[in-house]
Amino acid sequence: MPSALPEGDPAPPDGSLPEPALAEVEHGPFGFYVHVPFCTVRCGYCDFNTYTAQELGPGVSQATYADQAVAEVRLARRVLGERERPVDTVFLGGGTPTLLPAADLGRVLRAIDDELGLAPGAEVTTEANPDSVDLAYLGALREAGYTRVSFGMQSAVPSVLAVLDRTHDPERVPLVVEAARAAGFEQVSLDLIYGTPGESAEQWETTLDAALACAPDHVSAYSLIVEDGTALARRVRRGELPMPDEDDLADKYVQADERLRAAGLGWYEVSNWARDDAARCRHNLGYWTGAGWWGIGPGAHSHVGGVRWWNVKHPAAYAGRLAAGQSPAHARELLDAETRRVERVLLEVRLRSGLDVRVLDDTAALPGLVADGLVEDRADRVVLTPRGRLLADGVVRTLLG
Repeated sequence: MPSALPEGDPAPPDGSLPEPALAEVEHGPFGFYVHVPFCTVRCGYCDFNTYTAQELGPGVSQATYADQAVAEVRLARRVLGERERPVDTVFLGGGTPTLLPAADLGRVLRAIDDELGLAPGAEVTTEANPDSVDLAYLGALREAGYTRVSFGMQSAVPSVLAVLDRTHDPERVPLVVEAARAAGFEQVSLDLIYGTPGESAEQWETTLDAALACAPDHVSAYSLIVEDGTALARRVRRGELPMPDEDDLADKYVQADERLRAAGLGWYEVSNWARDDAARCRHNLGYWTGAGWWGIGPGAHSHVGGVRWWNVKHPAAYAGRLAAGQSPAHARELLDAETRRVERVLLEVRLRSGLDVRVLDDTAALPGLVADGLVEDRADRVVLTPRGRLLADGVVRTLLG
């Protein structure tokens, strides 16, 4: 599988970071993202860095992956030095993290705690497919210190799941949510996708009904994006499936927002709703507010103090770098002040808390955005209206001139 990683600048073989970047680690939240790149089958819409057993090739084993992740955690400790930097959030994504034994996921979390320490009340999340866990597995994760689980529900309609190449039985979703509650998880989230080719408004309503019947603490709802190079893109190109319609996507977003709000879930980011402040995903809030995080795993991205880097993509190359005592970083970039400012605008505008207007170079566009009903009429912050959320990218372009 050819690499699609950015070129960037050369990354030091030892993973070292500039001193000003290290100094920033001591201020603000800090997290770990752990990428588990294994899947039982490849979903047709997915362009994440994931591999089925048939795609891995020789020299790579799921059985040794936790060892490699732990090795990179220890590398992070060496690079960050002896600074007191407890970890506020940990997020395991993929792929399907729960294809690994619960003991392996526990061992990775224990390494993070042993090497850097988990902050009191740390949020620890894993993604999970509904068919990859049961009560015993979830109980083992909870005992290991995981506090939050995010289930990839996507849809409650079998025909929609079939278009997405999702293999789980939708009737499993309420069962695993109940199991997570029984295991003692503090927060349960459901991930949904809307706009699948052929999905009707009634089918999307069925999915929302089923999701809300599970009484989740958090819901993420993303419009389907047809990514180049995916099986779904090839089907669209051949004319087997239609491209998602922008008006249909907007209608389904409004449909979701109305239903979720009525059920007591408030938006806090354009595509995310939570029952209360405690149910918001603190790890993802770190991404959206420019916090620091270290990405573990093949193809994982990291950001520390204005330095962004990304690991080699294939699990075999990743394992080889670590076995040689080297950083698995493929390349990196040093973000200047203007790039960081632009990224603040791009990301913080999407938040319910909004963007501090002082981040903008020029506020001349704000009155027009208010008049068009895209942002709230506030002097101190840029906060999107419901209509503005539908046109968030355009709002950002206008703000950046």
